Amino acid sequence: MAECNHSRWRPSHDYRPLESRAEKQAWLVVALTGVTMLVEIVAGYLFNSMALLADGWHMASHMLAIGLAATAYWLARRYAGDERFAFGTWKIEILAGFASAVMLLGVVLLMAFESLWRLWRPEPVAFEMALWVAVIGLVVNLVSAWLLRDTHEHHDHDHDHDHDHDHDHDHDHDHDHDHDQDPDPDPDAGRDLNRHAAFLHVLADALTSVAALVALAGGLWLGWDWLDPLMGVLGSLIIAWWAKGLLVQTGRILLDREMDVPLVKRLRERIEREGDSQLTDLHLWRVGRAEYAAIISVVTHGDASPDDYKHQLAGFSELVHLTVEVNRCRARDAVSSRSEAEL
Repeated sequence: MAECNHSRWRPSHDYRPLESRAEKQAWLVVALTGVTMLVEIVAGYLFNSMALLADGWHMASHMLAIGLAATAYWLARRYAGDERFAFGTWKIEILAGFASAVMLLGVVLLMAFESLWRLWRPEPVAFEMALWVAVIGLVVNLVSAWLLRDTHEHHDHDHDHDHDHDHDHDHDHDHDHDHDQDPDPDPDAGRDLNRHAAFLHVLADALTSVAALVALAGGLWLGWDWLDPLMGVLGSLIIAWWAKGLLVQTGRILLDREMDVPLVKRLRERIEREGDSQLTDLHLWRVGRAEYAAIISVVTHGDASPDDYKHQLAGFSELVHLTVEVNRCRARDAVSSRSEAEL
């Protein structure tokens, strides 16, 4: 048997782009947020400011979330070539986001309890000192948000894998994908969800910093002592809402609940547009930010090969790992189906 170069059929499964810049910026924000968090929490206890404490604990939760994001970058990069990960290491970032959301819920409970207790049993607050600390916290949050802003830099991957499996019972398999521009692209294609989640964290923290400033200013100049713990409750609600959204988003990806994305409809329309083919089975799951793996089963009355369907799907650049199974409907199958229907 002649020797064959198998490299074409042994693709890389690393579907994540290089993240050196995003990883460095994430670690920088972790350090910046950590220092500010300690200052706010200590000042909150010293000055009896629940709004300042809430902002500090909120910042602590964000430091943890951003730290998880940075660690996820590092782990995904370290294990990128590990063959034990069937479709690469991108979901490490998603798992970090899910864990962050769960821990945020714990912070919500702590903040809500402390704030409600202060509403029931108010304590004197050193408003003027706490106000200056809150201003510093807001500045740090704005700087962090600028560092983590979504720059919409889309990275390209080069993957090329083409597998053909022919079987006697008319099941042909072909794996391939092309990187042509899709006529109906996903508007979120290429977005770094890990970085975007970290950005939302610090943005929400900036909003709670503003709430703390309002509460402290109201207490200092209007004598509204109740406004400080009330803003603590508001901060806990903001975190709870954010945590819920993050749980839903990351949980959907981890559970491979992708069959309601627009790509499914577009795939079906592309396969069935000629009229002699029917898409009978489809499995789709995400393996990258906007990259998908798919297994497609097609029934046809004609002689179309997996290669033919591969070319039909050439414009779907988001399909980075595609398996096509072709089942030919013979005359005897059609007769058998009609007989079963009559029974």
